[in-house]
Amino acid sequence: MTKFLLRALIAALGLWIATQLVDGLSITDPLTLVLAAILLGVCNAFVRPILVILTLPISILTLGLFLLVINAGLLGLVALLVPNFTISGFGAALLGAIIISITGLIGSLLTK
Repeated sequence: MTKFLLRALIAALGLWIATQLVDGLSITDPLTLVLAAILLGVCNAFVRPILVILTLPISILTLGLFLLVINAGLLGLVALLVPNFTISGFGAALLGAIIISITGLIGSLLTK
């Protein structure tokens, strides 16, 4: 349980950094940030593996770059489900997903 909470905090940090750096991402309050981070963690745990398996051929053809599109799509899904979290377009979602992924990778390396 503590590992999930730590990952949720890292995801929240990544979301906050992404909203600060990307103009098209907007989160209005800290509660929305925490809720979006938790929902993003749940989507990454349950929905993402299914999408990765279903899109495996295109991921192989694009040498894994399509995984960024999956991450952006999941971020867009979270924005649809969480009120007060908006994304202006696919480009903003893609940049936000890249920033969140990098933050998550750094956080995972630091917490090993």
